[in-house]
Amino acid sequence: MRFRAKIVDLACLNNFSRVINTIAKLAKTCTLRLTVCKLYFILSDKVANGGVSMWCELCQGNFFDEFQMEGVAADYNEIYLELVPENLSRALKTAHSAKAVKMKLTNKHCPCLRVAVELPSLSSSSRIVTHDIPVGVIPRRIWNDFREPTVPDFDVSIYLPVLKTMKSVVERMKNLSNFIVIEANLSGEMNLKIETDLVSVTTHFKDLGNPPWASEDGCQSSAQGRDLESMAEAHIDIKKLQQLLAGQQVNPTKALCNIVSKRIVHFILLHEDVSLQYFIPALA
Repeated sequence: MRFRAKIVDLACLNNFSRVINTIAKLAKTCTLRLTVCKLYFILSDKVANGGVSMWCELCQGNFFDEFQMEGVAADYNEIYLELVPENLSRALKTAHSAKAVKMKLTNKHCPCLRVAVELPSLSSSSRIVTHDIPVGVIPRRIWNDFREPTVPDFDVSIYLPVLKTMKSVVERMKNLSNFIVIEANLSGEMNLKIETDLVSVTTHFKDLGNPPWASEDGCQSSAQGRDLESMAEAHIDIKKLQQLLAGQQVNPTKALCNIVSKRIVHFILLHEDVSLQYFIPALA
């Protein structure tokens, strides 16, 4: 089992750092899955137990100048590691003006992801700052626990408003309640609502547009034949929504949300070279 990679291009490095910062804000620990073509950051808290789950996918070719890996076996050419993304984020903070960053899986006293940051220096020799990030190697027998979450059969799918706007609305509402109702319909309307004994606040968004899922593969079965005006809603923990919005370091090219009434809200944020899915379960 071997892994080594190198980033030389500064724009790619800064982009990669932003992705890791986002992940660090969403998960205390997560699983890093390495394949020949892609990296995945996975958080699979059991949604059934009220935990959020996350699936973030990156094409390694968009970030790394060199990328070599050998998985646990020829027919299972993948590596699954458990790590604290904040540690990786911290290591990359020293790299914003680096000449190169190398990553390597090592095993001195325990398995580590070694991040070596080559910094420019005035003399001919370069300075290298090394960070050893402890990781846990996840055995193959439990890899199935980290499969991509299935997209639920949703009632409504809608594009999100500008995330900055949504973030400031949610931050103000967070001071009033621990819970928020997110509701939307197939006419491009979405509401964020807070209802407590003392106060009731609603923010309306309209003309957001609805993604054309149904035409693609018919997967929007529960939305077909649905009244365009009728709202699907889910009551969720406002902190979990705020965490997702606050964590965004990269402005997505597309952001949408699927609502399974009273069950789950599924967010999909797409950037040119990164896709992030985030699932927040509804509260009873």
